[in-house]
Amino acid sequence: MSAPEDRVVIGKIVKPHGLEGEVVVEVLTDFPGRFSEGTNLQVLGPGPGPREVRVLSSRSFGGRLLVSFEGITDLASAEALRNAELSVHLADVAKRPPGFVYHWEIEGCEVFDASGAGLGRVTDLQEVGGRSLLVLSTPRGTREVPFVFPIVVSVDVEKRRVVLAPPEGLLD
Repeated sequence: MSAPEDRVVIGKIVKPHGLEGEVVVEVLTDFPGRFSEGTNLQVLGPGPGPREVRVLSSRSFGGRLLVSFEGITDLASAEALRNAELSVHLADVAKRPPGFVYHWEIEGCEVFDASGAGLGRVTDLQEVGGRSLLVLSTPRGTREVPFVFPIVVSVDVEKRRVVLAPPEGLLD
């Protein structure tokens, strides 16, 4: 599934939980408050086209959330949501804290070294083992770069530009 350009995926429904419509959600946002009571979300696939749901409740559950939605009151209804993505409109995204960048803002940015030489393009920003990695498409293939200072010197989302100071051998 792929969210429309004006939507941002903030969670994925993993499976139903119990018999009364609750679902297990893998949170894909740094702002889990997005799943608070009364929040409206859009369900993207599977099944018929996108549809709106309203959060009735959410609670922590082993690194994920258990979420109840208005109108989803039994196992069959919850099962129909298995593997669906939950999204919000781009205009409703939480305000970015200083020094924070959203993955969709950095994907596609051109990457340069401090001298201005082109290194490639960002294809993804992933969380692996508790740390962020930039995934780059370079002339030598795909490379993963720790998303930390001093390797990442600057990120200019508006200019779609990332400057790196990679240690010797990192991009070889």
